[in-house]
Amino acid sequence: MRSYRIAARLLGILRAQGRTLSTAESLTGGLIAAALTAVPGSSDVFVGGVVSYAIEQKIGLLGVDPTTIERSGVVSEATAEAMARGALSVTGSTVAVAVTGVAGPGGGTDNNPVGTVCFAVASCGEHTPTSVRTLRCRFRGGRASVRRKTVARALSLVVSHLDSK
Repeated sequence: MRSYRIAARLLGILRAQGRTLSTAESLTGGLIAAALTAVPGSSDVFVGGVVSYAIEQKIGLLGVDPTTIERSGVVSEATAEAMARGALSVTGSTVAVAVTGVAGPGGGTDNNPVGTVCFAVASCGEHTPTSVRTLRCRFRGGRASVRRKTVARALSLVVSHLDSK
């Protein structure tokens, strides 16, 4: 329910600013897009998204440079930023949100324990360069909880990014 309210608010802000939104999702597997499309009328500002669960899809679909993943890791702010920039390019939207992380129960490392999520919001205008905001969080709880919290935080991050414009 919380994600629905945030999604509805975000869609209203996008409409008011004449912007469009796309997503690049890894650990959420399309849940951010689902939260947005649960709101009636979202199609006027939500253009679509890419679920790039595998590294090869991040590279192939979103154009993430393999060197970024090699140097920073797949769960990194640098990779999230590259995914968001790729979503802008692939979809033609003016705003994109990207998430990559470890939802668990396995897959965690010392550097990226279970619950680690990296976010990026990228936006551009007709005559303005792309601006990007990144964030790294660690959520407690099981897989479903981490994914649910990731969706809410991603939507809130986009709202915050647009409110600062």
